[in-house]
Amino acid sequence: MRTGAGRRGPRVRIAAAVLLLALAVWTVVIEPRWVAARVEPLGSAQWQPPAGLKVAMAGDWHLTTRSAWRVTSAERAARIVEDINAAQPDVILLPGDFLAGSGDDEAFSIEDMAAVLGRLKAPQGVYAVLGNHDWWHDGERTAKALAAQGIHVLENASVRLPGHDLWVVGIGDDSTGHSEADKALAGVPKGAATLVMMHDPFSFATMPRTQGLVVASHTHGGQISVPGYGALVVPGRAPREWAYGWVAHKGNRMYVTSGLGVSILPVRFNMRPEWVMFQ
Repeated sequence: MRTGAGRRGPRVRIAAAVLLLALAVWTVVIEPRWVAARVEPLGSAQWQPPAGLKVAMAGDWHLTTRSAWRVTSAERAARIVEDINAAQPDVILLPGDFLAGSGDDEAFSIEDMAAVLGRLKAPQGVYAVLGNHDWWHDGERTAKALAAQGIHVLENASVRLPGHDLWVVGIGDDSTGHSEADKALAGVPKGAATLVMMHDPFSFATMPRTQGLVVASHTHGGQISVPGYGALVVPGRAPREWAYGWVAHKGNRMYVTSGLGVSILPVRFNMRPEWVMFQ
């Protein structure tokens, strides 16, 4: 005679198998492709932006020819570009990692990538910094390709936003040794407001105090975020608490995006890909 516990055994195993299968489908197939269009405040208690200014930010595209594994195909990126353009931002910030992989392992060319992102439109300009993957592919070639598409690449440099007393600042990538925060901000007049972007958020730890918006990418929010704990893994030198969302440090405030693509493994859990509109 089979006991109740004996009869429940196969059911429990079947239920566990179904649950694991559903989790695998969610983390590998659904969530990595479920892009959020988030809206966050541009101003803060310390700084009020120009009235009506809208700033879009989209990082970690990781464009690829292997979309089954690395997610962001040219077609998928083109749809995201259309969504961002439809939201009519005044300024677009692109904080790096435009291609997947590190060179010979990715057939998507730098110029083709730049052509896709070159469709982004904003009346006050589209600005970019390079990420670690961009340097691994070819940083100088990437910068030239983006510039040829009308995207302003700011590597440890700044430029005044047309029509505003507001400066866009780009800090180089920390993880590849290109971060020079002091140099990036050197051309900004004292007391001027800034839109600061960087790829690796660790540069936030040493940058001078600013007023305005600071954004970063690189971490992907860890790709897997455990409820009550947060990111399992954070690349680079930034602390785990800086993996995603708003971060405060020494009077500065920064938003770290979860990005659009994936790296190493094609998984996301509790950390949707996103682009962000600050307004």
